[in-house]
Amino acid sequence: MKKELKGVFAPVVTTFYAETGELDVAAFSANVRAHLAAGLHGIVTNGSTGEAALLDASERSALIDAARELVPRDKWLIAGTGAESTRTCLQYTRDAASRGADAVLVVAPHYYGTAMTGAALMQHYWRIAEESPVPVMLYNIPKYMHFTLAPTLVAELAAHENVIGIKDSSGNRELFASYMNIQSPTFAVLTGNAPMFHHALESGSPGGILAVALFAAGLSLEVYDAAASGDAEAASAAQARMSPLGAKIVGELGVAGVKAAMDRVGLAGGPVRSPLVGLAAEQGEIVEELLRSAELATA
Repeated sequence: MKKELKGVFAPVVTTFYAETGELDVAAFSANVRAHLAAGLHGIVTNGSTGEAALLDASERSALIDAARELVPRDKWLIAGTGAESTRTCLQYTRDAASRGADAVLVVAPHYYGTAMTGAALMQHYWRIAEESPVPVMLYNIPKYMHFTLAPTLVAELAAHENVIGIKDSSGNRELFASYMNIQSPTFAVLTGNAPMFHHALESGSPGGILAVALFAAGLSLEVYDAAASGDAEAASAAQARMSPLGAKIVGELGVAGVKAAMDRVGLAGGPVRSPLVGLAAEQGEIVEELLRSAELATA
């Protein structure tokens, strides 16, 4: 069965035991169950919100295994496999495919940022696409990459039969529009930016991979479903409630903010992994106030 790359996807957090810092797979699995029960259309492991940069290879594999046990085949399981070398990215990609991931999400190498020319990125991504056993999604997140994937590069890569889409977390409407010009029946453009979710859907995007959906799944789906049914007023109203959560909790407070919000709505957030640090008390109060303002029940 061929699945459409559409809907609201959960870029799940990685849960750790507070005492040891080791993976808490049981808590991770409980979150995945809750996200699926809430109606989200797919699960993305080992992404930015999942602290992928702080995980070792065995941890990445364990999370894919845990998710694969729970994600039904009619929903997407996408694994982040980006790495600084093409070689390591391919190792992660093959491993994810062997563990049942439906697709991989590949952030560009960025440590040697100025060396990541169009030619270098083209060579990297084309090889991933050629050798990946599963479909590949590009990932544009300038906040962490410190550059953007040029629309000309994306257009070239979109022509590869194994490249099925891009997640754009830039929040830049002009750039997003450039990507949307590349969208086709075989290449989907998803947003990773909650404040512009309704705008993205109105522009023709089939969905989003949204960290805000981890603690506000119902609200995210409200925007999506209202837009899909043509109720722009309802979609705008839900978007107005969701935007501050995306801007402040996700955009400003980052992974620690997302995990704190999850804890407050009865899911498992827990500690971040060092060198990340948890929220200060006053930041935690901001999270609680934002959740209340969005009419989300806190635990």
